[in-house]
Amino acid sequence: MQLQVARIGKPHGIRGEVTVQVLTDAPGDRFVPGTQLTVEPASAGPLTVLSARWNKDILLLAFEEIETRNQAETLRGAKLFIETEELDEDDDEGWYEHELVGLDVRVGDKVVGKVSGLNTLPVQDLLVVTATDGKEILIPFVEQIVPEVNVGEKFVLVTPPPGLFEINAEETGEAAGSAETGDNA
Repeated sequence: MQLQVARIGKPHGIRGEVTVQVLTDAPGDRFVPGTQLTVEPASAGPLTVLSARWNKDILLLAFEEIETRNQAETLRGAKLFIETEELDEDDDEGWYEHELVGLDVRVGDKVVGKVSGLNTLPVQDLLVVTATDGKEILIPFVEQIVPEVNVGEKFVLVTPPPGLFEINAEETGEAAGSAETGDNA
């Protein structure tokens, strides 16, 4: 199975370097020169890392196959993957996005939605949940709110604080309604 480790952003400079959104906790291990990465869309790859360097907080990658800014521009938005067998199988401290997407989200025994993504942020991760009514809800991925992840039985147990599921509804529904009617109450 493949694990997404980055998403390519805009070109940097004229020699084919690109900025990347890092989606791995070990960029120093994943982007070593000579590492071959699978690319989505497949027509853009595979790509072999030529160099990796930091420019402030942004990782810049150069690939053996890309020599110009114009070539780099064609990679914008492409996803970079590695094979998961390259990963440490003893790591049980967390989950990868591909393991979580599609799991039912339960509050008690009631299914309230499905995990549709994982936003990895510096302070804490957020589960992206598509609720049964189709609304997107962001849930802090912390033990107090998400006490159980059961990949085998395909569910995530959530103990949301009061109002967590209503916050998005208020912002998109009621706020939009009062803006349309002109109510300022």
